[in-house]
Amino acid sequence: MNIQKHISVYILCGGKSSRMQTEKGLVVFKNKPFIEWILEAVKPISNQIFLITENTDYSVYNYPLIADIYKNKGPVGGIHTALSHTSTQQNLILSCDIPMISTHIINRYLIHSKVINSNIAFVSDRTRDYPLIGMYSTKNLERFEVAIQQNHLKLMHLIQSSTYHRIQVAARDFDALYNINTQAELQTLIQRKL
Repeated sequence: MNIQKHISVYILCGGKSSRMQTEKGLVVFKNKPFIEWILEAVKPISNQIFLITENTDYSVYNYPLIADIYKNKGPVGGIHTALSHTSTQQNLILSCDIPMISTHIINRYLIHSKVINSNIAFVSDRTRDYPLIGMYSTKNLERFEVAIQQNHLKLMHLIQSSTYHRIQVAARDFDALYNINTQAELQTLIQRKL
């Protein structure tokens, strides 16, 4: 195990998803909530793991729960909260709806890649970007603060106004990026993984 002391991990747990009709991080896949799959993936990477949420249902996992500084600002608000809270310059930011993510994928494409010290680095499958599987430097804090003050909450627009690296993931690793937004997508994933 190669714990990275210079990286903090923040999982954006969000809130109740209107499309899932429940708290996404607590949706069960293969007998475990999504959040447990993600925590298993990040525990070998860092011992500084935080959950961006006010929902005390997540307290059973024994990681600090961090409330958004600005409420109802989506991923931009969650990342801003993480960058305001962190004690490390580099921060791994993950959404709570990626149960297939793995330590290997995070290490290969983000931690051990040549872009580790980028301003922003995130993964892509060539047709879709995944900015919530990414590394964010604290150098971005002011940019996120200004975006929130101006109510510019489209994450990819904000990223594109900065210097960033889009990391192309090999086709064999695409499944690890799959984020679940609806019950239908969950059922599709369950069928594929039977």
